[in-house]
Amino acid sequence: MDWHQRYIQQANWTRDLRDYIFHQAGLDKARRILEVGCGTGAILSQLNTPVAIHGVDIEPAHVMQARVNAPAASVVHADAFSLPYPTHSFEIVFCHFLLLWLPNPLLALQEMMRVTIAGGHIIAFAEPDYSSRIDKPKELAQIGQWQADALQEQGADPNIGGRLAELFYQAGIQIIETGAISQSTSEPPSSAEWELEWAVLKADLAGIVPDKTIQTIKELDAKAWQNGERKLHVPTHYAWGIVTGDNAV
Repeated sequence: MDWHQRYIQQANWTRDLRDYIFHQAGLDKARRILEVGCGTGAILSQLNTPVAIHGVDIEPAHVMQARVNAPAASVVHADAFSLPYPTHSFEIVFCHFLLLWLPNPLLALQEMMRVTIAGGHIIAFAEPDYSSRIDKPKELAQIGQWQADALQEQGADPNIGGRLAELFYQAGIQIIETGAISQSTSEPPSSAEWELEWAVLKADLAGIVPDKTIQTIKELDAKAWQNGERKLHVPTHYAWGIVTGDNAV
């Protein structure tokens, strides 16, 4: 499984949203920005800005890859609950498909607040809500449940997207904008994207669902796309807010 390609795919899903929010948040006027949970540097490598770019990830292998893929960024091995930066270090702190993997996302948001200046921006660009996922035709409905169950087995919260705005509120972040990214489509994906999606699903379901069953559903999925019968909707939420003077650590 090529996880860097997967992270690039996910980054492409939110490119337009990131361009919009970063522009509104004054990215090019910032001095320092931070991505928490930067993975292999998929997003850091896409940033075209003169500001000082920083990233942290808990996986040492990801940190090494990110340093290669995003050489302009300063990437370190660190935990989202204990960021190795002084208080009030960044104008913009963001994450991308991160909070669902954390045992206490609220504490992570509060730590992100700590390292953000008063008036600075905190952005969660993408968090899923599998409880509202739709797969059609009905023979493929089990795919979403399989994936949600597999994420839970790995310690993730597949439904966190529906609670994202509430988490920002609980953390004391003043919300500027929140919503759902459109992930609904009846247009067939490219062959490469489709194969990558199934590679992720197979990796998630290894040892949980028999290979023969996975292969059968994969063939049904391919046929549904070819016949124009496939519908897929995965609500993916974002939240953008600022740290007010009252709530600055």
